[in-house]
Amino acid sequence: MVSLADTTDRSLSMYVAIEGVIGVGKTTLARLLQARFDADLLLEVFEENPFLSDFYGDRARYAFQTQIFFLLSRYRQQNSTVPKILTGGKNLLADYTFAKDALFAGINLSGDELIMYHKVHEALGEKIPKPDMILYLQATTDVLMQRIAYRDRSYERQMERSYIEELNQAYEAFFSKPYDSVPVLKIDTNPLNIIQTPEHLTLIENRIKQSLGLSPYQPGLPMPEVDAPSGFENLPGQG
Repeated sequence: MVSLADTTDRSLSMYVAIEGVIGVGKTTLARLLQARFDADLLLEVFEENPFLSDFYGDRARYAFQTQIFFLLSRYRQQNSTVPKILTGGKNLLADYTFAKDALFAGINLSGDELIMYHKVHEALGEKIPKPDMILYLQATTDVLMQRIAYRDRSYERQMERSYIEELNQAYEAFFSKPYDSVPVLKIDTNPLNIIQTPEHLTLIENRIKQSLGLSPYQPGLPMPEVDAPSGFENLPGQG
């Protein structure tokens, strides 16, 4: 993927992409941070995928159609939106990265379908701007299943725990090593409740600012010790 820093004056803009497994709270966090960073939002449009509901019912049969639709949709959205926002000097918060599409493909596809997918992904990825930082939200599989059940999306009701566990392991492996020269900030969301406890949201805000060298930011606070796994699932449209 290309970096706009090579071709555009990015001195006044910040681009942070939020990542994590299904249900971890990517969109909820992006919406809550928007005002704090005076940023535009880039939110994944996954409800439009006509194969998604069938995929959760029969992954093997509908994996390729689902994956290709997501790939082209994400490319179109990122290629048309990200450069426009950043070249205008505005901050940007996204609730997904283009690269994560390949992570899902590695789980859901195999053989010739996976080979074909990677060829298309590689060609399209060269044209996608990279974020300044990836904020990787972590949660246990049990917490993720609770959050998915709480938001109760119709097409997710057949989602198997084993699939979420597989995704969780894949995400951990993916972000355990350097990612394309983009720094990754990991946040354990298990003890956080960003809806009911503003200090938890401020903690994440300050971690982002500190990691990017932005000011002003407050010295880091210790991670809270609370039992509630909620707080990332109470806003509509979260990932």
